[in-house]
Amino acid sequence: MKSQNVATEIKSLLKTRFVGRQLHYFPTLSTTMDTARELVKQGAEEGTVIIAGTQTAGKGRIGRSWLSPEGSLAMSVILKPPLKNLPHLVMIAALAVVGAIKQVSGLDAAIKWPNDVLINGKKVCGILIETEVAEGKVNYADIGIGINVNFNAGDLPEIADIATSLSHESYKEISVVQLAAALMDELERLYLAARDGIPVHREWQQRMETLGKRVKVDTGRTIEHGVAETVTENGNLVLRRDDGNLVEIGAGDVTVIKE
Repeated sequence: MKSQNVATEIKSLLKTRFVGRQLHYFPTLSTTMDTARELVKQGAEEGTVIIAGTQTAGKGRIGRSWLSPEGSLAMSVILKPPLKNLPHLVMIAALAVVGAIKQVSGLDAAIKWPNDVLINGKKVCGILIETEVAEGKVNYADIGIGINVNFNAGDLPEIADIATSLSHESYKEISVVQLAAALMDELERLYLAARDGIPVHREWQQRMETLGKRVKVDTGRTIEHGVAETVTENGNLVLRRDDGNLVEIGAGDVTVIKE
């Protein structure tokens, strides 16, 4: 499918005011985030979206790679939020993915703190956010979203045990065009709500499959064990340690401990 045709099809389905109105589609990129960074330097408008059919060097959290084979949706969205809304972007992105998946495939997805989206306990989407802040102002934020859409994760040894895809879970092929449009619609709706002061962390918390479970959290500096009790308005995880004390964690890699 030609790049221009894909972009035109997606834009024809959009209900947004600004997200995706400037849309760049590429059959293959190294990463959408690298391209977003270059477009920001060229003065890209807020709401500019970059989509790749496949990525050759996709990036995940904590320096990991992200596989984006054919049948994936890889997207970057350039936003310029107020500084106070930066912590909300991960919530907005995860909720937008959950909403778009439900709308297009009918599947119910859950969120693993802080920003993985799961179906039946397996990862179907990863989110990575890059920001540039100077003098108390956000120059830009790039929300990178990778969704496993139409391929069998079991065929890829690197992720076979931990990942799944929408087509595998729904037993049908999913329209990447419809999913991309629904994702942009949901993202803009939630982003504008957060900018207007409407809390988004409550819905994010309700979708959080991590809460109430005994977990191990690797913060990169320490390893914490305990029960994930709640999340704060700024997205931190509140963990009750085995000694009964509470600790608030801003970032980390969570593993659920199976009893």
